[in-house]
Amino acid sequence: MDLLKLKFNDDGLIPAIIQDKKGNVLMLGYMNAESVRKSIETGIVHFWSRSRKKIWKKGETSGHIQKILEIRVDCDMDTLLFTVEQTCGCCHEGYYSCFWRKLQGDNWKVIEKKVFNPEKVYTK
Repeated sequence: MDLLKLKFNDDGLIPAIIQDKKGNVLMLGYMNAESVRKSIETGIVHFWSRSRKKIWKKGETSGHIQKILEIRVDCDMDTLLFTVEQTCGCCHEGYYSCFWRKLQGDNWKVIEKKVFNPEKVYTK
């Protein structure tokens, strides 16, 4: 893959939308060139952690990895779309998707059930 054609932002990052094979959007993360390469090489999604300032493999702590089925890029070449096979849940709060709330009127309503207990998976 010619990473030079991808349009990274001024911080060297590109947004990556992650969806499952049914088309459910699981999360949005950011990647730098190295995490894109690592994802392609391993077949497992890797991101750049903006808070920790390092590359991290999705699921490295929880075991809830994202196996890559397909990678697409948008028409401007500035956003990636990954279709993955998600192990268990994606969200660190215990849900399958990070998009587990829906606006109803003036309130956010929880629309998913937790698929795992984060307290049992993550150690602080």
